[in-house]
Amino acid sequence: MRHLARIAAFVSLFLAVACAPRGVIDIVPEAARLGRVHTVFVATTRAVEADGQFGAGRSPVVHYARYDISVPPSHRLGHIEWPHGTPDPRRDFVTTRADRFANSRGFARALHRALRARPADQREVVVFVHGFNNNFAEGLYRMAQLMNDFALPGVAVHYSWPSAGNPLGYGYDRDSMLFARDGLDRLLRVIKQAGGRRVLLVGHSMGALLVMEALRQTALEGQGDLRARLRGVVLISPDIDIDLFRQQAARIGRLPQPFVIFTSRRDRALRLSAGLTGQKERLGSVSDVRALANLHVTLFDVSQFSEGVTGHFVPATSPALIKILAHLQKFS
Repeated sequence: MRHLARIAAFVSLFLAVACAPRGVIDIVPEAARLGRVHTVFVATTRAVEADGQFGAGRSPVVHYARYDISVPPSHRLGHIEWPHGTPDPRRDFVTTRADRFANSRGFARALHRALRARPADQREVVVFVHGFNNNFAEGLYRMAQLMNDFALPGVAVHYSWPSAGNPLGYGYDRDSMLFARDGLDRLLRVIKQAGGRRVLLVGHSMGALLVMEALRQTALEGQGDLRARLRGVVLISPDIDIDLFRQQAARIGRLPQPFVIFTSRRDRALRLSAGLTGQKERLGSVSDVRALANLHVTLFDVSQFSEGVTGHFVPATSPALIKILAHLQKFS
């Protein structure tokens, strides 16, 4: 009965989340004149659907693309303003341009040009890996929101793995995340080919587990030069078993620095995830720092900033915390 209660709580929570508008891509070229445009490079193992969009299916090959996203003039810090009906570039996030690359070589050349166009001290690549229950547009627009709100100086690259985008698809998403490990490893190699000498790797929720798996894979394959390019790793609300994380860290060896983990004891999504797996807590909701003893990591407990239905992405959704972190970034 207790297990059934956990499942019921999990379902009710994510059905509440699902009531919010889901992400769609609206291409409005004229929005480039109104909003602040951010270019996001994309690598994805999502399959291409009949309408040409990236869906929830799994692709054995990595697809590459580039999107220009307009953040509206009325944008509120910590929000993604989704269109309700016909998109309004003055109020909504919209895409102004979308391009597909035939292969990784075209992607690498375009990424190389984007890096060379920046001042030498800003030639950093920021890779964001989304979490559970995200469709393609949601991860893409979240990347644009992060670049905008934190004023990150690097080139944005989003790795989109084939999440079902369904609150009841936890099992499918977990398998899809594992399916996507080779694709993320491939992306990091392509970034190296493009001249990305400094890489910041950011993973959210289940995407944080994918980041750890990719780091473990590079360690097993002896890719020391690739790991040396990592300027840091950020795990936000990581949905990872704590014992598994310690084992991954041991296999990786010296963790890239800084290695930052954002946690919250008020994260309802991770509380339910832990319950479904018969645990007390997940890495992103750890309450006792001794559980991570001897690991060279920095923990940020953002429990007091938690807001919304789940409190599962606080560093990206809390305006107050965003201001603090953006200010700290200037001195990093």
